[in-house]
Amino acid sequence: MNEQRKDVLDMLAEGKVTPDEAEQLIAALERDQPPAITSSDARPRGKAKYLRLLVDTTEGDEPTRVNIRVPLQLLRAGVQLAALIPPQAVAQANAELSRSGVPLDLAQLKPEQLEALVDQLDELTLDVDQPDTKVRIFCE
Repeated sequence: MNEQRKDVLDMLAEGKVTPDEAEQLIAALERDQPPAITSSDARPRGKAKYLRLLVDTTEGDEPTRVNIRVPLQLLRAGVQLAALIPPQAVAQANAELSRSGVPLDLAQLKPEQLEALVDQLDELTLDVDQPDTKVRIFCE
């Protein structure tokens, strides 16, 4: 039992709220809780094949769903191809990236770093400043 639910039940026991009010508070707490991840939701272990981006939102009365699935092999190939870029071009690309506000050194990209990132990216949830919008990023 989580701490907030226990607090509501304590308030009910002390007579600070009515049973109906306690029920409403508990229902509100349950709405605010993220859904529990079941074993079927968890990413199967092994080499991830896709980077997934899901966005669910409601604009007006219309629900909107964005579902992007990027093959990680494309990213892996890109990192490997970056090693083939001539040093002069890497320096020029790094300067352009830096000027655009992206502090990334292409000479430092290594395939094993991408794999370490993928291994750590089990589930990432972003908070969005728009009500009823959920964004999930994960590997599968």
